[in-house]
Amino acid sequence: MSDESPSQVIDAMFADLGDWRGATLSKLRALIKQADPEVVEELKWKKPANPAGVPIWSDDGMICTGEVYKDHVKVTFANGASLDDPHGLFNSSLGGNLRRAIDVHESDKVDDSAFKALVRAAVALNKATGRGR
Repeated sequence: MSDESPSQVIDAMFADLGDWRGATLSKLRALIKQADPEVVEELKWKKPANPAGVPIWSDDGMICTGEVYKDHVKVTFANGASLDDPHGLFNSSLGGNLRRAIDVHESDKVDDSAFKALVRAAVALNKATGRGR
């Protein structure tokens, strides 16, 4: 695994899930890349329970993370509390001062254009303030 790029490891992680969660994260990942073609994929926070780590998307600082749970996937925006969310995508971690998350369950449909707008807003915030670092 050490010779593989983070993007290759993320490809394998999502494929290995073999269910709707991998497909959902793959779709959200594609939307992130469409919204920000300069995005950098990384893996952080490796631990025995998650040896590959957590997928991170960054551009002038962290944009968001993607995590898998038994009944949902979670995309957490590092500075989500500072982003406008006119379409109400954020539905988790709403009480914090910094992060906001989107929990996606199997039957949920994410608004592609609204999601890409959040990604673009996160990148713009990072570039303007350096807060994503």
